[in-house]
Amino acid sequence: MTNGNPENEMYRRSARLLEAEINDELVALEPNQGACFGFNSVATDVWRKLEQPRSFAELRNALLAEYDVSEEQCTGELRELLEQMREARLIEPIR
Repeated sequence: MTNGNPENEMYRRSARLLEAEINDELVALEPNQGACFGFNSVATDVWRKLEQPRSFAELRNALLAEYDVSEEQCTGELRELLEQMREARLIEPIR
């Protein structure tokens, strides 16, 4: 439940991907859709963190601890990434 606060919105994986790591990036195939995805290092980190359901705030705080980025930039880019993953049916919000 989000309780009206987007910071508390929970996300989980909704797809099972066949994955291969190349350096610090991930190449993944979604066999049901026949779709291929390339994740940069940050997207790979987020995908890995979503092995268990996580809130937006948990994901953002973990990224802020790992990367030299402002909270504002991290928040905006994470929202964009999660929306792209949701549109690709890789993740879903938990209601």
